[in-house]
Amino acid sequence: MLAWLNRNDHFPPVAQALVEPNGLLAAGADLSAARLLDAYRRGIFPWFNPGEPILWWSPDPRMVLFPDEFRVSRSLVRRLRRGDYALRVDSAFVAVMRACAAPRGGQRGTWIGDAMIAAYSLLHALGHAHSVEVWMAGEQGPELAGGLYGVALGGVFYGESMFSCRTDASKIALARLVEQLRRWGYGLIDCQMATAHLASLGAREIPRADFVAWLDRLTTLPGRPGTWTFDLDLVA
Repeated sequence: MLAWLNRNDHFPPVAQALVEPNGLLAAGADLSAARLLDAYRRGIFPWFNPGEPILWWSPDPRMVLFPDEFRVSRSLVRRLRRGDYALRVDSAFVAVMRACAAPRGGQRGTWIGDAMIAAYSLLHALGHAHSVEVWMAGEQGPELAGGLYGVALGGVFYGESMFSCRTDASKIALARLVEQLRRWGYGLIDCQMATAHLASLGAREIPRADFVAWLDRLTTLPGRPGTWTFDLDLVA
């Protein structure tokens, strides 16, 4: 049975999540910073449509990307070397979220509503949520061409969403993020749900129990709270 949470209720164990729909664990509560951080540490994330109750998920299996397993195609390697873009970090967090929220492929709406943008903007201000942005030349100067955002706790980066307005822009953002996380010693990138696109980049599914075990080890690390700055050779 689905658990309905009041503001002060704790999450149920993730093993109680439904099989169908896969991973639905609870509904209700709020999107406070404390609630969100507690959820991510437990392997739980919010996903719901605007106007609906908050839904909390912990799917099994879980799609993850280990930084050392990231696959870069030859075409992307060439694009990274071209240098026809500028990489920025944490300089346009809300703009990235709004770009990720824009309807795609004929979709009418998005799950990234105003409540989600407000909640994650607060996490960003607190130094726990980050954006990676790719800027390219436009008619009136540099334009935000693609990027991604997510939450970082300890040695884990929880990817939330990405977007691209120009060819390869989101892949560039992900490639530079993975390289920086590898240098910082991060052990895992959470991709939440399986997609063929993520699989082509090296992501794979692991049992939820294994995912939670990774979180137990990695989220206790110091991490890098605060505004991020990438190494110069990655942003140049």
